[in-house]
Amino acid sequence: MKPTQPEHAAPADAAARHAIAPVICYPVETLPRADLAALRAARTGWEKISETRVPPRDGRCFEVPAGHFFRITSIEGPQVGDLNLWNAHDLSERFYSGKTRALHGTHLSTGDQLWTSHPNLRPMATITEDTLDWYGFDTFGGAVHDVIGTRCDPYTHHLLSHGHHYHACCHSNLTRALADARGLSLTAAEAVVHDVLNVFMCTGFTRDTGQYFMKASPVRPGDYLEFFAEIDLLGGLSACPGGDCSSEHSSDKVTCHPLLVEVFRPKAPPAGWSSPARNGYDQTHGR
Repeated sequence: MKPTQPEHAAPADAAARHAIAPVICYPVETLPRADLAALRAARTGWEKISETRVPPRDGRCFEVPAGHFFRITSIEGPQVGDLNLWNAHDLSERFYSGKTRALHGTHLSTGDQLWTSHPNLRPMATITEDTLDWYGFDTFGGAVHDVIGTRCDPYTHHLLSHGHHYHACCHSNLTRALADARGLSLTAAEAVVHDVLNVFMCTGFTRDTGQYFMKASPVRPGDYLEFFAEIDLLGGLSACPGGDCSSEHSSDKVTCHPLLVEVFRPKAPPAGWSSPARNGYDQTHGR
């Protein structure tokens, strides 16, 4: 553990160093943005073509063609979910939570986009509706739908629990779901399970120690997070064993609920929309 107090005295110019204003790492003014009005207009007259119920402490996969919408909905009680997304035709192209965080911030909401991994780096989904957007940032610095947590996993649990084997972690739930959906071995599926969007989870960093925290999610039955698929998607969703994450995760003690995924086909593609091309960088890397 790091010391709770500094081991070194502050220099004479410490106040001046602290006072230096921050600079945004990735200014996004030139980033192409989705036409949210056109996307929302395309919902008129849409047709639901599938739904997937994700059982508590388990995971399921679902497919969303490009140009379609999908919603993740709380249906029985407060519950958070861990979301993975892949290119439906190439599992090596998957959601890149770190770059999404760098571009849009620690927590996502309406209008933000989910980006794919290198070398593709293109939008794979756009958030079109968020019924929890009212929450914002609370007095603890907590907010909803984060891209800072990785996903609960059996390896970390094994370390922190002194050797206990727990198989309902989100990492394992997603691994099983992907293996079943694509006929893969657990080893092959696990290799492409990745860091998540923590849907409905309320999280932040403590101001004194900078530790990742969670608190009871504000989600209630009927709340949803809605996405537009920019490319053909394979999704994986785990109904976290932490329930609403008010006390602990990786647990069989807390109350958990199912989640619902619905896929909708619009009557016509959104006006002016086309599926984004792969990133145009030439991949020569200076050679």
